[in-house]
Amino acid sequence: MPKGKYPLLTVRSEIEQPYNYSLGRYGSKLLKELRDNKRIVGIKCPRCGHVYVPPRQVCGKCFVKMDEFVEVSSRGVLDSFTVVYFSFLDPETGEKRPVPYGYGRIKLHGADSEFLHFLEESDIDKLKIGLPVEAVFRENRTGSFKDIKYFRVIRE
Repeated sequence: MPKGKYPLLTVRSEIEQPYNYSLGRYGSKLLKELRDNKRIVGIKCPRCGHVYVPPRQVCGKCFVKMDEFVEVSSRGVLDSFTVVYFSFLDPETGEKRPVPYGYGRIKLHGADSEFLHFLEESDIDKLKIGLPVEAVFRENRTGSFKDIKYFRVIRE
């Protein structure tokens, strides 16, 4: 075999990599409220008053520790969005997500940050920035971000 040249070997296999991820006190509080009470909670900075959803430990503006949880509305406005035409395997179910589907950044009333989630509407011509939306909760909730099924456009 000539120097510096090696045959290309290919190995096909599947590897399962189970893991657990802790959301900690802040993320767990949000998921427990979603599961038990159909409520969305954020956390408020004691210095500047900025409300983060999902909650985080330190204010991104003031760099101070936060510990005041506050309820925010399950309604808000669509800040930006996309319609996805490429399916993926849902890690919670192992099934392909049907396409197309809407995905958006929602500014919930009472929050200063955006919350990313699925949208009920998948027709790009029916979506626009500033549309009012509301969370639709699943009946059987498990303590997951998927306890919110999607955000529905409020047509008044």
